[in-house]
Amino acid sequence: MDTPQSHAAAPPLLQLTHVSKHYTEGHQRRTVLDGINAQVQTGEIVALVGRSGSGKSTLLNLLAGIDRPDTGEIHIRGRRLDTMGERERTLFRRREVGFVYQFFNLIPTLTVAENVALPMELNGVGSRERGERVDHLLNLVDLANRSQAFPDELSGGEQQRVAMVRAIAHEPALLLADEPTGNLDAETGARIIALLRDLVRDQGRTLVMVTHSQEVAAIASRVWTLDEGRITPSDNTP
Repeated sequence: MDTPQSHAAAPPLLQLTHVSKHYTEGHQRRTVLDGINAQVQTGEIVALVGRSGSGKSTLLNLLAGIDRPDTGEIHIRGRRLDTMGERERTLFRRREVGFVYQFFNLIPTLTVAENVALPMELNGVGSRERGERVDHLLNLVDLANRSQAFPDELSGGEQQRVAMVRAIAHEPALLLADEPTGNLDAETGARIIALLRDLVRDQGRTLVMVTHSQEVAAIASRVWTLDEGRITPSDNTP
């Protein structure tokens, strides 16, 4: 017989409670995030949209533990991120967060395979397992034949594919993306965002991404519009 607990909703992977962030510009205090409350369940894709300067990147940095809110709480996988010290946040980010950047941020002196292996190496994954997972991930994005190439030998689309599998290589709880197609042409960007969607779903990841593109936002299950420091959520399910 089922117990009441068996029907309880799963706890959110990400929980924001009254999160605020302010900056001082000259003699003025500017509120960027104003008491945000939001949550994301495991497996969701959330698009974060809003005008330039609305605080999208600020919020992404808070979720990554790069910065801390002035007030409020951020919980990821049941752990409170905002009260951690800098070293603890760094270690937490290394284990639990993957990041896809607009400008790829691949290390130019490392090969494709070495770039993908790096987050696993930092997390203590053994060399045999690293090698097997690198091969698997590069096959997923059709780059197995480019494993020994260096980033400057790749096209923009190829570099972004490497960046995406590097972001999920250590199996993070939360994947963050900041304008993942912003540095690509429209056709390449469309292929990249479809691939990112498939990787997230197939790997069981949770994705929060900043975008200005309606086409990119369309792959999300929910859209958060950030305006005047507040989030307006909308269901993006067809």
